[in-house]
Amino acid sequence: MPRLTETETNAFLAERGHLARIGTVDADGMPRVVPLWFVVEGDELLFTPRSPAVVWANIVRDSRVGISIDEEAAPWRKVTVQGHVVVRHQPGDDDAWRDMYRRIAKRYVADASADAYVDGTDDQPRALCAVPLSAATTRIATWRMPTSGEDPRGVWAKRYYLPGTKWSAG
Repeated sequence: MPRLTETETNAFLAERGHLARIGTVDADGMPRVVPLWFVVEGDELLFTPRSPAVVWANIVRDSRVGISIDEEAAPWRKVTVQGHVVVRHQPGDDDAWRDMYRRIAKRYVADASADAYVDGTDDQPRALCAVPLSAATTRIATWRMPTSGEDPRGVWAKRYYLPGTKWSAG
């Protein structure tokens, strides 16, 4: 399974429009996945849950998250992150980091529309959350589809091919 290089991973995460699907666990143990806007700044993946959101309550209760970021077209690059959320700003402290939220919004909508959106929702308290990407406890996996000239069996990790099946090595 071809992996992205660090340079390819950083470039992919910097591209506009990809959503982060952030997985947490509800109080009753049920998994929850929520698509959110994000940005990578320095060594942190940043996102902004609203204070009444269940995902925020889940993060407060248990800082562990799983994050999936992918694309809909070839080569179907994917990045997954498992880590712990660090709360950079609590809900209600939004004025201290509103410029960051504006940068996040501009990754997804045109500048003028992003400004209008941020200014129109500035009374909705949000947290600024970070997942440190180089923390010892953070796990990152990347992959993409094989391209021309690469072994098509690389679409899956070797562990998925049962011995004796068509694409197995033996």
